[in-house]
Amino acid sequence: MSATVLEARALLLDMDGTLVNSDAVVERCWRRWALKQGLDPEAALKVVHGRQGYATMAALLPDRPMEQNYAENQVMLAEETADVEGVVPIGGAAAFMASLAGLPHALVTSADEALAQARLTAAALPVPEIRVTAELVGASKPDPEGFLKGAAELGFDPADCIVFEDSEAGITAGRAAGMRIVGIGPRAAALSPDAHVEDLTQLRVEAVGDGSIRLHIDAR
Repeated sequence: MSATVLEARALLLDMDGTLVNSDAVVERCWRRWALKQGLDPEAALKVVHGRQGYATMAALLPDRPMEQNYAENQVMLAEETADVEGVVPIGGAAAFMASLAGLPHALVTSADEALAQARLTAAALPVPEIRVTAELVGASKPDPEGFLKGAAELGFDPADCIVFEDSEAGITAGRAAGMRIVGIGPRAAALSPDAHVEDLTQLRVEAVGDGSIRLHIDAR
């Protein structure tokens, strides 16, 4: 087993696929939506991860008015918020989040505030004090706006932040923000993040005396 060490001033955390495994809910809701639209559900699921719902709809139905996507996104968010069956923490997430107590970190998610609260609560994980949710950005990942806002809220330069992400849209957003990426899980493995782990059990967080954060990443 080899180890990688990265240092940062702040950590920016995606939620779905990174802290919480919500794939069961996501797949249920988006399969239903895709079938209603006459789309192949498997093709839809290749696009959905990491994006806000309206952006997924726009990618799959490019000729449809955005107003319709925004409206259906609100319906989708309500469905997903009400359905927490099968929502569980990613391996090691509880210990990882506990290790961040008192250290600069923020949640940057394509979920809205209600959905973020519902899923983190269902997974018995703490809700970070600083959150950049869907309501607070004008553009969905892969746009870097969310990560840049997270860094600004924490008071650090983008280059001093490390992003934790599982999806192509999220990793693209983190890179566009000028941040280093720790990829989580199977979706991230092929996307050339700066470091990759199967889950959060492979990470150890160390607070350094100068206020920085040292990440010890065990490769398997």
